[in-house]
Amino acid sequence: MLYSQRSRTSITLIFALIITGLLIFLFFYIKHEFNTTRTEVTEDAMVSRVISMGKLELVKYAMKDVVEKKELYRLLPDSRVLFVAVGEVTACIDLTKVKRGDISQGNDTVVITLPQPEICYVKLDHQRSKVYDVSGVWFPDKAKAMVEDVYKLAEKKMLTTATEMNVLGKARENANLIFKPFLENVSGKRVLIKFK
Repeated sequence: MLYSQRSRTSITLIFALIITGLLIFLFFYIKHEFNTTRTEVTEDAMVSRVISMGKLELVKYAMKDVVEKKELYRLLPDSRVLFVAVGEVTACIDLTKVKRGDISQGNDTVVITLPQPEICYVKLDHQRSKVYDVSGVWFPDKAKAMVEDVYKLAEKKMLTTATEMNVLGKARENANLIFKPFLENVSGKRVLIKFK
């Protein structure tokens, strides 16, 4: 009888150890499954339109500017955004506007009349631009609107500064320094560049 009681106790103990082992295994397995994440990214890229490019970029001004926007109130504290903008302004010539009549050839000379340079784009570098301070703003929507406004102000300021620094004049100058030698090498003639 003592032997059978020991046998039952041993079997119960072994069964309890197996159950405990299974529970510990299940605990760690479930814990692992809950902590394991899988990331799925679904992308559907579509071409909405194809644009033919014919713009010759001749100069790019890399710019940095500090823009502060304040909204002043009589009773409430003033709202303020301080933004450091980093970006570029690029001037180019649209070669698609050059017509057959804009090119005349002599024995040893080619005269090309190009359209006036234009601003191709003003682009902020969102990686390097930074909002340093937003203060006095009570509601998140108002802060978002002020930050969006300061981005637009920064782009306009960059365009104004580049225009004051004669970016279009530099593009005309670079047309003679960059584009003219290319045309001379291709045509084998002396090239004169004029602007409309």
